[in-house]
Amino acid sequence: MSTAKDQVTRMLALVPYLRGNDGVPVAQVARDFGVPTRQIIKDLNVLWFCGLPEAVTGEMIDVDMDALRADGVVYIDNAEFLPRPVRLTTHEAAALVVALRTLRSSADDAELAAVDSTLAKLESAAGDGALASSSVEVHVESVDPVTHRTLAAALREKRRVAMSYLVPSRDEETDREVDPMRLLTAEGRLYLEAWCYRADDVRLFRLDRIGAASILDVATTSHADRQRDLSAGLFQPLEGGPSATLDLAPNARWIVEYYPTESTQERPDGTLRVVIRANDEQWLRRFVLRQGGQVRVVAPADLAEHVSADARLALDAYDE
Repeated sequence: MSTAKDQVTRMLALVPYLRGNDGVPVAQVARDFGVPTRQIIKDLNVLWFCGLPEAVTGEMIDVDMDALRADGVVYIDNAEFLPRPVRLTTHEAAALVVALRTLRSSADDAELAAVDSTLAKLESAAGDGALASSSVEVHVESVDPVTHRTLAAALREKRRVAMSYLVPSRDEETDREVDPMRLLTAEGRLYLEAWCYRADDVRLFRLDRIGAASILDVATTSHADRQRDLSAGLFQPLEGGPSATLDLAPNARWIVEYYPTESTQERPDGTLRVVIRANDEQWLRRFVLRQGGQVRVVAPADLAEHVSADARLALDAYDE
C-alpha cells in the first residue's frame, strides 16, 4: 500500500521523469517506479490538481487523460517549475548504492561497465549516503556463470531458451522452452522472469535450479504486458489456490513478514494463528515441514494428516 508520504515523494520525482519521457506508456512508468499501474494512475489524477501556490484552473499541471485512457500513454504540460528531481536523502542515496552493488554482483560482462560507471558517479555525488552504505552487506547466492551468461545473451538477442528446471515441490526435473523477460535479484537470489510455454503463463525461475540452458534460433514474443508486479514480494499465490490455517510459534512469526496472509489472530498460548494461501497443497506440506515443528496445521484436517505422514516417513528414513 502506498502512503501519502510515499505518494508525495514519488510525484516529486514523477513530474521531471514524465517531462523527459513524453508519451511514455503508463505500464513502463509503473515498472520504473516499482509500483502497480493503478497507483501511477492515482498519482496522475492527483497531479492534475497540483501547481504553484495560488495557481488557478489552467495553471495547474495538465495531464492528458484522454491519451491515458485511449492509448495508455502519459503526456503532461504546465510543469516547467519542476525541471529536475529533488535531491536524494542520505538514506535514499545509501539504498541506491547498495542496490547497484548488489546488481554488480549479478551483472554480466556487457552490463558491468554501465553499472560501474553509474556506481562511481552515484558514490561521488552521494557523500554521506555512500559512507552509510559501506556498513550494509548484501549476499547474493552464486549461480553457474555459464547459465547466467546464456540467459543474459538471450535477453539481449531476444531469443527463446530451452532449459531444464528442477521443481523442488515435486522433486522433478522438467524441460522448458521460455521467452526470457528479465533477470532480477530478490531475497539474495537470482531469478529469471520468463514466459513459460509449458505453463502457458509467466513464471519465475531460480537460476540455481536451472540446469542446461541453450539459446534457440527462435525470436521471442513480447510479453511486457504480463510482467509481474513484484513490489509485494515474490510469493504471490494463485486465486483459488488451497488455503491453510496455521499456528505459528514465536520463533516462526517472521513468516507473516515474507508471505502474504489472509488473516492473523493472536492466541492466548502466545502463538499467532494465520490463514495463508498457496498454489498447491504440495507446497504447503513442504513449507510446514521446513519449519521444524514451529508451525502447526489447524485446518484443513487432510493437510494436517499429510504433514504428519510425511514427517513419519522422513523419520523412518533417518532411522534406517
